Amino acid sequence: MARSLVDLLTTHASHQPDRTAYRYLVTGDFDGEIQDISYGRLARRARAVAAWLQERGLAGSRAMLLYPPGLEFICGYLGCLSAGVVAVPGVPPQGRSQNHRALTRMKRLMADADVKVILGGREVLAALGAMAEHLPELADITWVSTEDIPDDAAGSWREPELTADSVAFLQYTSGSTSAPRGVVVTHGNLLDNERVITDRMGHTPDVIAEYDHELAVSWLPVYHDMGLMGPVLNTLHLGATATLFSPLHFLQRPERWLTAVSHFRPHSSGGPNFGYELCLKHATPDLLDGLDLSSWKVAFNGAEPVRAATLRRFAETFAPVGFRREAFYPCYGLAEATLMVTGGAVDAPPTLIEAAETGPHAGAADAAAVSSGRPAPGTTVVVADPERQEELAEGEVGEIWVAGASVAKGYWRNTLATRETFRATLAGREGRFLRTGDLGFLRDGELFVTGRLKDLIVIDGRNHYPQDLELSAELCHPALRPGCTAAFSVDGGVAGEQPVLVAEAAPESEDEAEQITDVIRSAVGEAHGLAVHDVVLVRPGTIPKTSSGKIQRHATRAAYLNGTLAAVAAPAAS
Repeated sequence: MARSLVDLLTTHASHQPDRTAYRYLVTGDFDGEIQDISYGRLARRARAVAAWLQERGLAGSRAMLLYPPGLEFICGYLGCLSAGVVAVPGVPPQGRSQNHRALTRMKRLMADADVKVILGGREVLAALGAMAEHLPELADITWVSTEDIPDDAAGSWREPELTADSVAFLQYTSGSTSAPRGVVVTHGNLLDNERVITDRMGHTPDVIAEYDHELAVSWLPVYHDMGLMGPVLNTLHLGATATLFSPLHFLQRPERWLTAVSHFRPHSSGGPNFGYELCLKHATPDLLDGLDLSSWKVAFNGAEPVRAATLRRFAETFAPVGFRREAFYPCYGLAEATLMVTGGAVDAPPTLIEAAETGPHAGAADAAAVSSGRPAPGTTVVVADPERQEELAEGEVGEIWVAGASVAKGYWRNTLATRETFRATLAGREGRFLRTGDLGFLRDGELFVTGRLKDLIVIDGRNHYPQDLELSAELCHPALRPGCTAAFSVDGGVAGEQPVLVAEAAPESEDEAEQITDVIRSAVGEAHGLAVHDVVLVRPGTIPKTSSGKIQRHATRAAYLNGTLAAVAAPAAS
């Protein structure tokens, strides 16, 4: 019985040393340069990194991981686990525009985690050295490029004494509504959540054999829980093969995702809803002519609201090249539960509830509620009234609470937040629950996620979900970018709370700005019965997002109130 992923890596390296664990598409193209690593070599590299850490007495301390996309992150991460060192995945600064934000986040994480060592790629660490004047914290921290640690170091590796309660890594939350917090994930949490992913996604031994071990294709960032726990660690858990490439290469040419799936023919691949939308925008006849998506069994969709319109359009567009509607797999998870909480049924189309049937969504344009599936055995999901701490009846919207072995220990060195979030009790039920901060309802055992508790907009006593308003706005004009709209409320004085929409628009649409804002007002008014206080069109890429691509509505609201939005036209408040 494996006690950790370290045990499983040892097993795979022993039983199938030559099998490819991961391949990396250096240019993002399936027919370009490819780097790969076998299970045997992966184990050697992880042990070499681990031995380097052990020799410096770093077991039990925290190591920040700063890598560009590629295979070296995986070696560094598994090296930490193999040394009993707590890994802290970080986002390396990339480009001038992101340097300030990335540096601020990195310094915050280094201080919060009390990082003792930095593991990274050569270029990233060289860039950090050039920024030393802005990072005085580096003076007391050991740092090393793991590429420079020789394979021979693996010979002095000592197997760590790991238990289910040993801390594996800190997954810092993306901070969509608050400052990032370090979720304490244990080796027991990791193994249980890999069991959940395996169970819900149908990754059985027979299926893996049928797919010749080609489990996943992924462009998701590996420092984020969805990209790490699914494509990377579930592959390791099962001894399968995953194909990875850079998120930047996907964003530059979204069709690379589809061509990689077509070429490598994995069982599972997916991402946030916006990824499917980007593919739709690039679905040219020439692209379709070269695709075969018939082997794609699980097209998971999570990390942000799953939109029924996206599922419908994607399935219709790519049906001629073999994509099946039944492959769509909406799911729900969060870092505080390691990752996966619920998932759809393999080989069954997603469950939709039309807008007219769901009170909170009534009247929203194409806003059918999409089921995020059912919890795996051993995971309990309830919907509760967060104030009364009482379980709600089926169909009632409340806060989603979760219990099970995947729920993390708490937040790193934050007793108050841990008690508030991880120690909730429910009348009539034993044990403690994780309060997710997400709103939803249960119907026939399936979970429907409706929004974030803190993002809820209350106008004249009526609840409105910001993603519903955002969807209505985005659908009304082609110049508006999918997944790049933020809705929130502001104090309208005697009028009370009033809705505001900030939307990214194509640069060439500046001359149409007034017309577009009028269309947005009309669409939101017709669908939701709301008079929009203000509509601001901004340049592409300016709405704040988390590291996983979620809209930061609170940060957008703050920028709006401070007058710092990069508007393409002057706001026209009503």
